[in-house]
Amino acid sequence: MDERGFFRTIVGDGTPLLLAVAGSLVFSGGFAIFLAATGEFLPHDIHYLGMSADDLCRIARCRVVDFMLHDRAAFGGALVALGILYTWLIAFPLRAGRPWAWTTLLVTGGVGFATFLAYIGYGYLDTWHGIGTLLLLPAFGLGMARARRLLDGKPSLGGLVLSEHPLRLTSPAGIGRVVLLLGAAGTVAGGATILKVGMFEVFVPEDLAFMGITSEQLQAANTRLVPLLAHDRAGFGGAVLTLGLTTTLALWHAPLRRDLWEAVAAAGIVSLSAAVGTHFFVGYTDVWHLAPPFAAIASLVVGLGLAVPRRNPAAPVTPRRPP
Repeated sequence: MDERGFFRTIVGDGTPLLLAVAGSLVFSGGFAIFLAATGEFLPHDIHYLGMSADDLCRIARCRVVDFMLHDRAAFGGALVALGILYTWLIAFPLRAGRPWAWTTLLVTGGVGFATFLAYIGYGYLDTWHGIGTLLLLPAFGLGMARARRLLDGKPSLGGLVLSEHPLRLTSPAGIGRVVLLLGAAGTVAGGATILKVGMFEVFVPEDLAFMGITSEQLQAANTRLVPLLAHDRAGFGGAVLTLGLTTTLALWHAPLRRDLWEAVAAAGIVSLSAAVGTHFFVGYTDVWHLAPPFAAIASLVVGLGLAVPRRNPAAPVTPRRPP
């Protein structure tokens, strides 16, 4: 007779819960991209501002709305990409018992959840974001606790420093891995910069030039606009920072086999397409502002191109069965 309980069976070794968290990130990011593409705002945003989307569009020739949508689309792309990489981490190295994979999830998950607090100082609490975080946090915590039993060794923060796969520049694949690592490190720096701007300055000069408005004019139009924009900017920066950190640790510790190559390719295509595409969609095409994502695209294309997985000619090929 099967004595297993319902909840223990569902929770299993923790990976089903962690995969559910990763899937929630993909869904949330896709929903954010959908809202940005359709020009829709969430009800609590409209309620907080006390303005409709049409009212917002009357400010600065609708450029403020375009600015908000561009940040939200890019944020959504980063969330989808993070969900893809989390799925790879859970399905491959974590299930194989690699302690670094568990520690990577712990560190990057902690960073991601902590960035929720980055914008509260401005006085705007995104209720949907808050509820989503409260729902995901217990699932993530329980999944991590259960998944620890899968590990072959004891996880530690120090274990993230040393890699079993040292960098080598003696082959195209080795050079490609280094190029991808440099791009991922640049993403960490970019995410940290965006997060800092969202927490303190809110705008860079290019933002205000695109909108054709000053911070003082935004305050005069609606005193709650700047806190809402700061929330978007800080959330976006936190997602990019977490994505860059996850990518860096994955590339540092795992061999660049087909599974990781495909995961990095998918995450990079989604995140960069959303980040760059939305700029052209709204007309925010300042060269200096777009330089970092274009550098990331170059790193992704060159790195993946050099590290394309190739079939081992010595490997046996299983013949197909005749129909």
